[in-house]
Amino acid sequence: MPTYQLKVNGETHSVEASEDSPVLWVLRDHLDLVGTKYGCGIAQCGACTVHVDGNAVRSCSLTMAQVEGKSITTIEGLSEDGSHPVQEAWKEVDVPQCGYCQAGQIMTASAFLAKNPNPSTDQIKDAMHGNICRCASYNRIQRAVETAATNMGK
Repeated sequence: MPTYQLKVNGETHSVEASEDSPVLWVLRDHLDLVGTKYGCGIAQCGACTVHVDGNAVRSCSLTMAQVEGKSITTIEGLSEDGSHPVQEAWKEVDVPQCGYCQAGQIMTASAFLAKNPNPSTDQIKDAMHGNICRCASYNRIQRAVETAATNMGK
């Protein structure tokens, strides 16, 4: 089995895994980074979203071979103390209910706002569309993204 050098949350880790191993399971099972959740396993729900080189991607369908030499950020690496503007907005708006999808939602929103710091409501809806919330907190998620954008612009 090959050994991969993964840069995750700013640290390099040596991981032995097959080239087709999903990054989600390597993060959770090898590196004990369990904030990234398993939802559907087919990249349709967004619970497993992480950043790869700053882009929001679904880690359940991303293989080890695809991330070699790239930088991965998980919810644990977004900020050390939960002070990222998107995380702060999530608390301010009181978004979570069950909380299962929240890491993926936050990772999607933070990557989106890094590229589009002043989005319209329609742009937010489009960016967040692929993330499923079992509790249907979509209105609060939208408000939190708007709040984060406003706070980031200050």
